[in-house]
Amino acid sequence: MRFLTITFLILLGMSLRTYAEQKRDLLQNKASLQAVKAALVANQDWVPYPAYADRAGWEQLSGSYREHQIQNGEKYLSYEWRVIKATDYLEFEKSGSRTIMESPMFSNSNVLSSLVLAELCEGKGRFIDQIVNGTWYFMELTSWASSAHLVSAQRNRRALPDFREHIIDLGAGDMGSLLSWIHYYFKESFDRVDPSISARLEQSIRERILDPYMNRDDFWWQAIHLRPGGNVNNWNPWCNFNVLMSFMLIENDPQKRAEGVYRTMVSVDQFINHNHDDGACEEGPSYWGHAAGKMYDYLQALSYATAGKISIFDQPLIKNMGEYIANTYVGDGWVVNFADASAQGGGDASLIYRYGKAVDSKAMMHFGAYLDAKNEEKFLTAGRDLFRPMEEMKYKNALMTTTPALPSYEAVWYPETEFLYMKNESGLFFASKGGFNAESHNHNDMGTFSLYLDHQPVFIDAGVGTYTRQTFSNERYTIWTMQSDYHNVPKINGVSQQDGAQYRSKNVQFDAQKGIFSLDLAGAYPATAAAQFWNRTYQLAKKGGLTITDQFSLTEAKAPNEINFLVWQKPDLSQQGKITLQVGSKTVEMGYNPKHFTSKTETIELPDPRLSRVWGERIYRVSLIANKVAKKGSYNFDIQIQE
Repeated sequence: MRFLTITFLILLGMSLRTYAEQKRDLLQNKASLQAVKAALVANQDWVPYPAYADRAGWEQLSGSYREHQIQNGEKYLSYEWRVIKATDYLEFEKSGSRTIMESPMFSNSNVLSSLVLAELCEGKGRFIDQIVNGTWYFMELTSWASSAHLVSAQRNRRALPDFREHIIDLGAGDMGSLLSWIHYYFKESFDRVDPSISARLEQSIRERILDPYMNRDDFWWQAIHLRPGGNVNNWNPWCNFNVLMSFMLIENDPQKRAEGVYRTMVSVDQFINHNHDDGACEEGPSYWGHAAGKMYDYLQALSYATAGKISIFDQPLIKNMGEYIANTYVGDGWVVNFADASAQGGGDASLIYRYGKAVDSKAMMHFGAYLDAKNEEKFLTAGRDLFRPMEEMKYKNALMTTTPALPSYEAVWYPETEFLYMKNESGLFFASKGGFNAESHNHNDMGTFSLYLDHQPVFIDAGVGTYTRQTFSNERYTIWTMQSDYHNVPKINGVSQQDGAQYRSKNVQFDAQKGIFSLDLAGAYPATAAAQFWNRTYQLAKKGGLTITDQFSLTEAKAPNEINFLVWQKPDLSQQGKITLQVGSKTVEMGYNPKHFTSKTETIELPDPRLSRVWGERIYRVSLIANKVAKKGSYNFDIQIQE
């Protein structure tokens, strides 16, 4: 058996922690400011890709991508750059919609990066005018930040950009990095059009990225003044990577450059310190690419910038953080999701491969090759990030010659983050979690589980709908997807789980030999639930099904307990004591004592496209409502496969 034994402000994914982070400071211990200054490669000599004028180099680098990238850019030779109106920003304050402002912003940035890749691949100057137009458009914008982030970051707390201060959020950082690459590759081309373009571009990047980063320490994601128990999430490596790119591509003063790079190291250390030794991503697999994945991008770029002199890829934690993404993969595009993560994805094949190569993880490299072999679309999508597509081109041949394979294990246990994955010989994949109800992107889901049969979801976690103002506000837990009633956990004494760092698991145990995972759920519920303990035990047979046992004791019994299960397939409740689900050619039956419960089904329609893209038009909730109000008791649920 293979298993791991490594021993109220919800705003933009922020939350409180209940464990003390480890002050590892891996980057700062690797190099001081003076050492960074000595290690940094001069100017832009560190860039590992061909110069724009090196046509042979670009033909070799782009390889099989070349023609598609050129064709993709040709679609935008007559693109009309979309306007973002003041009322589009202000709509976030009125209705909570962020997409009205973000849609034209993302469209314009995606077009610009597509034009840049097309010109780099072709090199004939056909796309330069439109690249100038796109660059000019973004320089004319008051801010590169999103309305949803401006409202919390600006001093005036408004969604409309304030010209008197520059905010670095995810979007602003991305644009700073993208435009820094544009300045590096096309400064001479721009100067032939008008030298003021590149001069203004450099000034814009300095004013909007470099100067605010060095002069401000109140961007929460910097974690400069992180309080004990404070949270650091994917924003930290994501924003710091972008800032690092801008410093390395724009700033050539050795002292200023070193100070900027070192400041990013201090900040990223806070993210690394925040993570458990087991390496699990508490934000879920959908966020891995923005969290550990962006940390990898940052570390790789830092290694390039210092000719490999500053690297921490040999640290076990960095490897553990990478391998998490391979272990979460169920199959056929499905992943173990929780919190705001989606149940579909798998990850960026090239990113996973490159990360695996850097940390010497065969599992990651083979898994990356597996995802790449499954990918029918053999072209690059840059978004606002040019670093990843250029890295993908660089490593494509190595990826294609790697043997595809899924991770092989019977169980993977993350003892600190309290995530567990188990497989059995009957085609079942079981996942469960402990933890607490203030994790980053938290849902009230402590103790929930998911179950897959032959790579198909059966008992599920719905995920999250389209982000709005309510998603990251004090209204978050009014949204049904966030509530424990729509996860696979009980409603105790008529009371649901509560959000907050104090609401967490107790007595978590995993017996790998017996396939048993147990924990006390009572700590996730407020005092009104009157729960002394609610011990839930999951046991996955080596060949067979899953048994769930709930044993409980209440100080008083006020209302019937209710056990909820969220399922993908339409349930058949026609037989008392049995819930039947058809999964392909197989039948999954969950047995329960009909003397204990009355069952009912709720059909949950999914008009939100972020949910319906994953699950289709609807999912279902099965509720087993106790027939007796009892202070003590035991419930058993037996899930079996019928061929």
